[in-house]
This record gives sequence, structure tokens and C-alpha cells, in this order.
Amino acid sequence: MKITQGILASLLVLFALTSCVEIIDDISINNDGSGTVKYTINLSSSKIKINSILALDSLDGRRVPKRAELEENLTEFQKKLDDKTGISNVIIDQDFTNFIFKFQCDFKSVEALQKALKEIITDEEQFKNVKAVNHDWLNWDGTKLTRSIPDFTYEVPSSLKQEDLERLKEGTYTSITRFQRPVDKFENTSAALSKNKMAVMIKTTPYLLKDNHDLIENTIFLSPLK
Repeated sequence: MKITQGILASLLVLFALTSCVEIIDDISINNDGSGTVKYTINLSSSKIKINSILALDSLDGRRVPKRAELEENLTEFQKKLDDKTGISNVIIDQDFTNFIFKFQCDFKSVEALQKALKEIITDEEQFKNVKAVNHDWLNWDGTKLTRSIPDFTYEVPSSLKQEDLERLKEGTYTSITRFQRPVDKFENTSAALSKNKMAVMIKTTPYLLKDNHDLIENTIFLSPLK
């Protein structure tokens, strides 16, 4: 099993098991286009239920991955990403007590970040001929950033059963974009600007996001460099 296939399968099961998932998508962009991306999946509110189901071999016809398999998948993903050009300081924190998973890495440019993730994702057989993998979800020109959701991430919620999808209504999805200089304006009317004007946040639910990908799409314009 290729590593990306293992990760996607694991995500499907973990999302299906929890009634409340908290996802935080946090990216910092420096003036030169380098930065840091952080991604957190928090399933702690359902840890008792998840522990009981992970002891099973299958659930509703789906194979339930073992903890050792999940750890191996995440560790291999970390190694593969760390080997990519323009990517450094890859960290994956696996908390299997509270079921909180944190990922972060530094990148030299948004182009390097997207190229690295696309190369890993296209190792997955089901995405080899999917044009959406070529979609750029980040565009930076030094004065503005346009961001959206990678198209291939739609594969996860679209594969869940309706009863599993209903559980996502209780979750939260928070998108945060940080900069080294003040934000001048932004296009998404649901976004909120931080007090120091150097970060933009959008908050929704995984359930709403699965049908309306535009919810966290945004073009953010920065004040001129001094």
C-alpha cells in the first residue's frame, strides 16, 4: 500500500468515527514568499469512542486501521515530505492518547510547498489521472495572496456515508493566514481581521465546506512594503 493511500484511508475512518472534529489550517507567509504551514486535526472529544472502535477489525464494512499502521503512515509521509526540495523542518506530532494530530513544515516558496505535496499525492493510484491535482490552491505575487482548498482533499468527505457526514456538522474548520506586514483588504466577506491587521481568519464547519468550497477562498491584499 502506498503511503498516501494509507493516509487517506485512515482519514476516512477517523472522520467517520468522531462526532466532533476540530481542524485548524494555519499558514504564515513572509514578505519574500517563504513561510510555515501548520495543520491540526483534533478528535479529542471522541477519544473514548475512537479507542473502542480501533480495537475492532472492521466497522460498517470498512477496515479499521491499527494504531501501528497509522503511526507508520504518518512517519513515512514525514520522511517523504522532508526529502522534497524547498521543504524543511517537517514535524508531525502524533498524540494517540487524545487523538490530536499536528503537522507543520517550513517552505521556501508557495510554489515549492504545492509542488512537494502534489508529488506525494500523485503517488496515489486514484489520483494519477486527476487533473484537479494540478490545481494551485495558493498564489502569491508579493502583494497579494489568493488561497483556496486543494481539490484532491474533496476525495475524503465525498467518500463518507451520509450518517458519517452528519457528524461533521458539529465540527469546526478554521483557516488562518498570517503575514509580516498589515493587510490592506480582502475579498471574502466572512473573514475577520486580527487587531494587529496582520492575520485573516475564516471559520466554518467541515460539513458546510464539503458542499461549498468557496467558503474559505480568499484574496488578501497587503499594504505596500516600506
